[in-house]
Amino acid sequence: MSIWEYANPKKFMQTSAWALPGLIVLTVVCMAVGLVWGFFFTPDDYKQGSTVKIIYLHVPAAMMAINAWAMMLVTSLIWVVRRHHVSALAAKAAAPIGLTFTLIALATGALWGQPMWGTWWAWDPRLTSFLVLCLFYLGYIALWKAIENPDTAADLTAVLCVVGSVFALLSRYAVNFWNQGLHQGASLSLDKEENVSDVFWQPLVICIAGFVLLFVTLVLVRTRTEIRARRLAALLSRERLA
Repeated sequence: MSIWEYANPKKFMQTSAWALPGLIVLTVVCMAVGLVWGFFFTPDDYKQGSTVKIIYLHVPAAMMAINAWAMMLVTSLIWVVRRHHVSALAAKAAAPIGLTFTLIALATGALWGQPMWGTWWAWDPRLTSFLVLCLFYLGYIALWKAIENPDTAADLTAVLCVVGSVFALLSRYAVNFWNQGLHQGASLSLDKEENVSDVFWQPLVICIAGFVLLFVTLVLVRTRTEIRARRLAALLSRERLA
């Protein structure tokens, strides 16, 4: 069996319909366990107090905002190379979800930063690149809406996705590129010295898993909707010609 079989709309619809119920259950369980554990059963930090618990929303949302764009890049390149319509529709479907994660990360970052830094916003390298990434999400969505021909829209948004990936990369690694800036380093790292304490780390990992599952679930649902909309548009077009 080839992975490209799932680029067939009929095969994608069948497989996603089978997978969605299980994904929904796993998403609800992980989100509920991670957020309840994190917000209600972890202690206050000795430096940051109760504000540290924003980490259970901020970190997963920021990670998924960047990873959503990475997913859009991969599916856009698949469209450019192999012209599989499902991949283009999956990229289109993921954009509003990635934008929502980006806005959550920016809002929770401001709420976290104000008591820690004494300001709601700072032109920190990571924060600035993240804001630019948010603008690229808005531009990507607007470009899809502005172009009537779906194949042309998919081509142009794929180009935009490649350009925006620079800022997605900067959002992830800006702290490593520039030593200056208020933003802290990674909350999760392969370097054991840089990780948060286990009492915060364990529910955080569950929250991240929940956000990943939520993203996958929403992308599948929205891609199915896009496929149905494309089919409906094709049927209406045939009726007009007839």
